[in-house]
Amino acid sequence: MGGMSLFSRNSDLPGLHGVVRDCTTNGKGFKRLSSGDIAIVDAPDMTRALAQRLIDARPAAVVNVSRFTTGAYPNFGPQMLTDVDTLLVEGVGAQIWDQLRDGKKARITEDGQLFHGDKLVASGVVISAAEAEESFIEAQRELLDHMEAFFGNTIQFIHSEVPLLIDGLGIPDAGVEIADRKVVVVSPGPGHRNQLRDLRNFIREFSPVLVGCDEGADTLVELGYKPDLIVGNPAGIGADALRSGAQVVLPADPDGHAAGLERIQDLGVGAMTFPAASRSATDLAMLLADYHGASMIISVGSPLDLMGIFADAKQASPSALLTRTKAGPKLVDAAAIIELYTVRSGANIAWIWAALATLVMVAVVLLIAGTSGDGSFTQNLINTWNNIALTVQGWFK
Repeated sequence: MGGMSLFSRNSDLPGLHGVVRDCTTNGKGFKRLSSGDIAIVDAPDMTRALAQRLIDARPAAVVNVSRFTTGAYPNFGPQMLTDVDTLLVEGVGAQIWDQLRDGKKARITEDGQLFHGDKLVASGVVISAAEAEESFIEAQRELLDHMEAFFGNTIQFIHSEVPLLIDGLGIPDAGVEIADRKVVVVSPGPGHRNQLRDLRNFIREFSPVLVGCDEGADTLVELGYKPDLIVGNPAGIGADALRSGAQVVLPADPDGHAAGLERIQDLGVGAMTFPAASRSATDLAMLLADYHGASMIISVGSPLDLMGIFADAKQASPSALLTRTKAGPKLVDAAAIIELYTVRSGANIAWIWAALATLVMVAVVLLIAGTSGDGSFTQNLINTWNNIALTVQGWFK
């Protein structure tokens, strides 16, 4: 490990001894991480920025719940850590927290075993400097191959779908008023249910058009919403959602054939088809919302960024990138809206409660003062104020 020798501190047991710090995504251990500690992270494809943050804290070892390099794209973070002789252990799994807590003393051996006292709590794979270098080079080669395939498919898609992307040719009538309204597009991606819950205040305030894509329509119904539009193959959508009164749009092949049409007919639900080369319900929903003049499109459960394309370039659809480019500034990820509508600290609203309490107290005092005499409400207030003033003046005589 770069010439590093493992040592014992206040113990005869071999290995690195230190305090465990939870530096996973939601952990607070970074604030307390210091020299000699054992940092636990959940960082697949560790970035330079995270590696530098760890280097600055100088932990004795970094234990990764995930892999330091998955091969999705070349990342230099592991090499930075090995260059400063930090012990790297990967793949211990999230179950480590079933046995170990932040702030506990632990020992990690040269073969990647993590002990709490004499008890083995987790084990992983030690990453050497040579292995980190080789993983980086291999990821570079893979990325080039992936991106060549991805952009080749993108060019083909542009050739076939220019009329759709430029002029909206083939986009059906929405059947619901969208122009100048906000549209929430719900896709069944990871975390979409929690995102939709966190958007409840936004939805209550703006009453946006709700579009359920595939199983995202079921989520809308389960959380008490009525979707305005459903886009997707009905074979994977529940009957309650399809019968909710929403307009149903079926992705169709360029020749007009739409999978799931039989289910729609069996349920007695009307539907429109959307012929396009893309079969992604999310992409079609965004194109439909953009074409019909939505003022904002909020994407729930379907984030797309450059790292996401790198990580799954073989599977990434060119239509996803082009659709989001077409929507342009109208498109906002749900996470951004949630950030605006989330108060993260009770301290931030403490002054509001204090002001409210003061107003209530003043109102109660006025009510008591205004009804404590035989005169009118206003006269009683004046008399009470005069009595208080005379009392105060008497204190200084």
